[in-house]
Amino acid sequence: MEEYTHKPVLLKECLDGLNIRPDGIYVDGTLGRAGHSLEIVRRLTTGRLIAIDRDKAALEAAPVRLEGYMDKVTLVRGNFGDLRSILASLGVDSVDGMLFDLGVSSPQLDDGNRGFSYLQDAPLDMRMDQSAPFTARDVVNGWSQEELKRILWQYGEERYSGPIASAIVREREKAPIETTGRLAELIRSAMPAKAKREKQHPAKRSFQAIRIAVNDELGEVERLLSGALDALNTGGRLAVISFHSLEDRLVKTAYADWAKGCICPPDFPVCVCGRTPKMKLVGRRPITAGEAELKDNPRARSAKLRIAEKL
Repeated sequence: MEEYTHKPVLLKECLDGLNIRPDGIYVDGTLGRAGHSLEIVRRLTTGRLIAIDRDKAALEAAPVRLEGYMDKVTLVRGNFGDLRSILASLGVDSVDGMLFDLGVSSPQLDDGNRGFSYLQDAPLDMRMDQSAPFTARDVVNGWSQEELKRILWQYGEERYSGPIASAIVREREKAPIETTGRLAELIRSAMPAKAKREKQHPAKRSFQAIRIAVNDELGEVERLLSGALDALNTGGRLAVISFHSLEDRLVKTAYADWAKGCICPPDFPVCVCGRTPKMKLVGRRPITAGEAELKDNPRARSAKLRIAEKL
């Protein structure tokens, strides 16, 4: 079954980084197929795991994956950007550690009907939360050419964002673009021959960009980071895995700001700002997958794990 073949990314590094206490309260803000959650809850005795996901399918699969441990688990359907309100609704003031594995999960990619993959023909969807009203079809058929060009460049770092956006607009004037297969072929046709010879699929960057826009993924990360510090106990750790440079930049910037002390001008004889670091970095550089994991799980290639501890 798919639940049992899912490989959690940087699993050992996350567990080591969280420094799990058996009686602590922990959050897995991106439950997915519960690979990280299972190993966290296995290390708890009297502790508790709060597992959050916006995807109903992930929550429905969790009791099987976490069988034998559900007495220590609270499942929550929601967005990790709403972390503070979720914890408040559970009567939890603060926790001892939090893990967030950003981006789309492997099961979502592998389920062709969800519309995330450019390799399988399906309705244009890409919603992580299938109850949400806004889909990839709305983006592709409703957004202006300039806005399409912007997200393809900004979220997908697509060099040919202009020609692709233009091709989408021309095509949808004839008839709405309804499927991933049609969109992928349209993207491919708008690119020069040299781009089609690249190792990765021509539609990869564009599909990533549209997915990020549909799910407001960067906005969710910003909201998460705005409330994460206050949600941690002293000594608690925040671990974030990112797969995209824009996500990683948000995390890196937040961590650097939290770890910064005095911001007085260098020529001041004494500190007058009174600012002290709020967190310390656990490792100066992001943690990435080793060769053994990459061989076993190629999807870990772009993963970057950053960990910080609250002071």
